[in-house]
Amino acid sequence: MKTHRAVQAAIAVALGLTLAACSSGDGDTESSDAVTTVSHIHGLGLDPSDQRLYVATHEGIYTPGPKGKPQLVGDSKDDFMGFTVAQGKTFYASGHPASGADGPGNKGLIKSTDAGRSWRSLSLSGKSDFHALDYAHGTVYGYDSTGGLLRTSKDGTTWKDGATFQALDIAVNPDDADLVLATTAEGVARSTDGGKTFAEGKQPVMAFLSWKAKNALYGIDTSGGLNRSTDGGATWKKLATVPGGQPQTLTAVDARHVLAATQSGVYESKDGGKTFTKRLAVESSGGH
Repeated sequence: MKTHRAVQAAIAVALGLTLAACSSGDGDTESSDAVTTVSHIHGLGLDPSDQRLYVATHEGIYTPGPKGKPQLVGDSKDDFMGFTVAQGKTFYASGHPASGADGPGNKGLIKSTDAGRSWRSLSLSGKSDFHALDYAHGTVYGYDSTGGLLRTSKDGTTWKDGATFQALDIAVNPDDADLVLATTAEGVARSTDGGKTFAEGKQPVMAFLSWKAKNALYGIDTSGGLNRSTDGGATWKKLATVPGGQPQTLTAVDARHVLAATQSGVYESKDGGKTFTKRLAVESSGGH
C-alpha cells in the first residue's frame, strides 16, 4: 500500500502537482472538528436531477449553502477519494474512514442513492482504493491506486481487471465504451480496448480529464490551464486558465459546462471556459 502511494506521489511530483494526503484510517491525525471551509478536494459532480453541486473532500461531501458556504451532506466525515455522479441522486465513491471511525482502511467501491446523505458498501472493502472513478455506458470505470490497476464493473460488485500502470485520472469516451484515456507523467495515455491495455502517454501532460460530450474532451494542465480536444485527445486547444492556481480536480457536465477545483476555489464555466464563476471557496491545503 505505502509503496503504491509513494509511486502515486512520485507521479504527482512529475506532473508538478501537490496532492492531498491520502488517509488509510489508521493513525490519521487530521482534526475531526467541524469545518466551515473545505480543502483537499478529490471530486466534483452536478446532480442532473436538481443541478446541485457536490464536492468530495478529505473530510466528507459538501454542497454550497444558501450563502455559498460549504454545508456537509449527511453526517459522514470520511475521506472521499474517487467520486462520480452516475445519475440523479446516484453517486459512486471510494476512500477511507474518518479518523477514529470503524471499518477497514480502504472502503473499496461505495454507492449512494440519496445524493450522498448515506452510503453502502458494494465491493472490494478493505482491498481497493479508487483514486479515479468514471461512470459511462452503464459501467463503473475505476483506477485502483493500491495496485495501479484499471478495473471495470457493470454492477459495482463483479470486476474485470484491465491494465496495470501508473496514472492519476481517467476519462471514458461517452460514445465508445472501449476508448479510455488516462493522465500519466508522460502525457495522456490511450486505450482502445476498454482499459485492458494502454499505449504510452503522449504530450501534452494533463493533470485531470473529463469527457461528457463526443467532441468536447476537457483537460486541465498542472498550472490550471483548461484545454479542449474535439478529436479524442489527438490535438488540444488551450481555452483559458482557471483561477486559483494548481488544479485539484475537473468535471465536465456537458459540452460547454465545466467544473474545476483549484487551490483557491471551485469554479464553474457555462460557456466553454470563456468565463468562470466561483461556486465555493477553498482553504489552502497548506502543502499536503
